[in-house]
Amino acid sequence: MSAKIVTFEELKTNNHKDSLWILLHEKVYNVTKFIDEHPGGDEVILAETSKDATEAFEDVGHSDEARALLADMLVGEFEKDGELKVKSSTKSPSQSAAVSSAVEQGSNMMYFVPLGLLGAYFAWRYYTNGSV
Repeated sequence: MSAKIVTFEELKTNNHKDSLWILLHEKVYNVTKFIDEHPGGDEVILAETSKDATEAFEDVGHSDEARALLADMLVGEFEKDGELKVKSSTKSPSQSAAVSSAVEQGSNMMYFVPLGLLGAYFAWRYYTNGSV
């Protein structure tokens, strides 16, 4: 038996609390019965309807138990050539370099800002009191 192919139109029409489908890792899941039990609340799931929710799902760091629940909710595979383009699971090297650069700059600022503030404080004390 072949897996059901879910179109973008079907995904868009199932985007409310009475019928809620989510796209994760190129597969569509019916999470309607689970919405009230979701620990993060229904708003976070409703915000990810009609689009690829894979990144949001992975960013939260769902447990193995949460991933196991998905098997019973599977509707089918998402269409490959539809209107909605599924995000690639691999990051490009330029994205990785940009993220590394941003982290490195943030790390440097973590040291220089407090040292600069400390130096400014002692300079202020010196000039207002005449001594440290």
